[in-house]
Amino acid sequence: MKTLSQYKEDTKTLMKKVADIDAKATNENRDLSGAELLLKNELMDTVSEYQEIIKTMEREEKIANQLGQPDKPQTVQSSGMVVGDNRATKDRFLSFGQQVTAVMNASLPGGSTDPRLRISNAATGLGETVPSDGGFLVQSDFSTELLKDVFETGLLASKPRRIPISGNANSTTINGFDETSRATGSRHGGVQVYWIDEAGTITATKPKFRQIDLKLKKVAGLVYLTSEMMDDSSVLESECKSAFTSEMGFAIDNVMINGTGAGQPLGIMNAGSLVSVAKETGQPAATINAKNIMKMRSRLFASSRANSVWLINQNVEPELHSMGLAIGTGGVPVYMPAGGLSGLPYDTLYGRPVIPIEQCPTLGTVGDIILADFNNGYILADKGGIKTDMSIHVAFLTDQQCFRFILRIDGQPIRATALTPMNGGSGSTLSHFVALATRS
Repeated sequence: MKTLSQYKEDTKTLMKKVADIDAKATNENRDLSGAELLLKNELMDTVSEYQEIIKTMEREEKIANQLGQPDKPQTVQSSGMVVGDNRATKDRFLSFGQQVTAVMNASLPGGSTDPRLRISNAATGLGETVPSDGGFLVQSDFSTELLKDVFETGLLASKPRRIPISGNANSTTINGFDETSRATGSRHGGVQVYWIDEAGTITATKPKFRQIDLKLKKVAGLVYLTSEMMDDSSVLESECKSAFTSEMGFAIDNVMINGTGAGQPLGIMNAGSLVSVAKETGQPAATINAKNIMKMRSRLFASSRANSVWLINQNVEPELHSMGLAIGTGGVPVYMPAGGLSGLPYDTLYGRPVIPIEQCPTLGTVGDIILADFNNGYILADKGGIKTDMSIHVAFLTDQQCFRFILRIDGQPIRATALTPMNGGSGSTLSHFVALATRS
């Protein structure tokens, strides 16, 4: 269960998403679309639910303070791990590294157990008076901070729309129009209007809907720390958090591009909405030319251009630097390096940032260069925090301590298929995500 402050923070985040929806429609001088109205209502429903929870928790906290009792009783999972954590500030660790040091001290022969550590209650075959038979739980504020760091560390993880999954739920469903074509009679999944004469009969049509199901998948990691590292808790915090958050951010970025959807989020490279632009006739293997770039941009939703980024494998850069557009007997560059003619602090193509990322396939392979709009085209759902457990004596013979981190998350592109425009046919489909086909 989340803390009171976490519920309040999540409420602010949800309301910002609501405001962003309104702001986008206002900037584009239009009414909200059906999909936006559905999403806005879902967000507001969640806000209302959180407000009731906040009201109840504040009432409980007020009564507990009046009675001089603890804020909240501990909650114990079936595994025996304590998951509640609402101690007074004076009983909390000031940093993640400080708590790690306390756990390691408790594992040493004759070492004392810091009273701020929370030992798990007894489970079958275990005793609550023996710390090494159970474990310690990282207090909730550090867990929340780790989750924030993960999304800030990943190059892509912070870009998509995020939806928190709270309570006992392990999934969420988002409703929207099942629109695969902009041809008349197919827009908004089948909505159509007619020009009629006075007193003429109106033909009825109705939209077709689809559902986006996000079911939480688990990504986990283990960190081992030796006793030699315990001399400086700031080093422990830096090393442990840096290694974990960096790798977790890398893993999330990787599945957002390459995820199969089986036991992990669905990546754009395996999604039905990906548009793959064919190479030019006679184009040499493992090359990229100006026409490739032009055609890729023409297949991205026009509304996505302002939020789009180019993702490339770093070995694509030499192709971009040598790319130019012939004009008469001269030419102009297509690719603008940082600080070049564009005067921008980052490389650009058509004015949009070019981001080298390891997760893109190698030069010549589909996906070595991708034009993507994750802000509008991809959605992530998470369980609100990272479960972080500590166990002592797991690697007793090598004098190491084990720290386990588990994040439950799911994601996929918002569209199931590319969109066929009203004019242009199936050979001109549009999407939030466009890649260049293999050149071999």
